[in-house]
Amino acid sequence: MKVIFFEKPGCINNTKQKALLAEHNVEVEAKSLLTEQWTKESLRPFFGNLPINKWFNSTAPSIKNGSISPSDFDEESAIEAMLKEPLLIRRPLVVIDGHRVCGFDHPKVQKLINNIDTSELLVCPQQNNKCD
Repeated sequence: MKVIFFEKPGCINNTKQKALLAEHNVEVEAKSLLTEQWTKESLRPFFGNLPINKWFNSTAPSIKNGSISPSDFDEESAIEAMLKEPLLIRRPLVVIDGHRVCGFDHPKVQKLINNIDTSELLVCPQQNNKCD
């Protein structure tokens, strides 16, 4: 199986997540979340039915410093903010068999790795620029 994995290059967790997928014979095509030419139409499907506040990367600098609160957004304004500031997007975004999903804890991603415990890969291990 092959997946497309949108990451923040240099992110420690994204590196560990890709390695875990590879250990489970998943071919990973890594792409930069930050340089992808996102549009509303290309980004929105990744979030499916997730609550809007779950679309956001809680370690993004503007969220950590309090200048942005995910609870203040509706769907349209959240997408607009993410198009302007891709660091706001929760990572990774993954394409699996044509399905777009957000987050390594998504059931489709977990199925790829036989539902092993990945809780340590869901929390940023460093509170610095590597994970923001």
